[in-house]
Amino acid sequence: MTLAILCSGQGGQHASMFELTGDAPEAASLFVHATALLGKDPRSWVRSAEHAALFENRTAQMLCVLQALCAASVFADVLPQRRCLAGYSVGEVAAWGVGGLIDGSRTLDLVAARAEAMDAANQGDEGMLFIRGLDLAAIDSLCANREAAIAIVNPGYAYVLGGRRPALAAIAAEALRLGATRAVAISVEVASHTYLMKAASAAFLHEMVNMRLESAPRTGVRIFSGVDGASVLDARNDAVKLAAQISHPIRWDSCLESCVEAGAVAFLELGPGRALVEMAALAYPGIPARSVDDFRSIEGVRTWLSRVINRT
Repeated sequence: MTLAILCSGQGGQHASMFELTGDAPEAASLFVHATALLGKDPRSWVRSAEHAALFENRTAQMLCVLQALCAASVFADVLPQRRCLAGYSVGEVAAWGVGGLIDGSRTLDLVAARAEAMDAANQGDEGMLFIRGLDLAAIDSLCANREAAIAIVNPGYAYVLGGRRPALAAIAAEALRLGATRAVAISVEVASHTYLMKAASAAFLHEMVNMRLESAPRTGVRIFSGVDGASVLDARNDAVKLAAQISHPIRWDSCLESCVEAGAVAFLELGPGRALVEMAALAYPGIPARSVDDFRSIEGVRTWLSRVINRT
């Protein structure tokens, strides 16, 4: 059987996100390294931090990737050998780490470099907007002649736009007038996956060129590229696409389709949050989809994994 593992992007950080993994010995070294990078122990800090602090760009990216890496380490012994991985935004970097292309500590280093490059490229009035209920042509028309662009194409007529905040505010109002069922700002401080992050893509690629990468994913593992849903076959070559996704749209709809075409019998989101499994369940209602955040115990996750693995 093939399990589809989904690595979350920013947006789902919360105070209890490390409750399952915080005391797990398998994740201890990851928390030590993250503490050095963040300047505080994320396990205790998320419980006391103000809500807005959880969404500061560098911190948010680090927390989301740390969650994925820790969850993968805790459940490594029960995950099937055959698995496919897709990551949403910064979650794609986590997918490379979980899939064995980069070790855990270097993955966190890479995420820190990615966030810093994006912050350096940010001109201060950037953000992101979620729209549901319009077709692609309408979304393109809304972005035309404005400082905004499509950042992520999700299944079910759902899109994320990135751009200057005044442009996004105007687009949101017009989208609702055109019949969009939802148009709401997202708690992200940069215009990820748009042309406004071109300089960040170049800086991130420079970091990757200087980093030791495995040539291919672990045996039985497939990783899908965010920009087109294609398989990552050679890390050195596909590093160009991982860097490019910072300033180019993500086709999350294609990533989920690739998981299904690879034979996925279940989706497991590593968290934080459950936005990705909600999209997967909407697009493919016949395939079980759960997030680690759905469970109150490590044993609960293990039991669910065992059930979906053994039913095939």
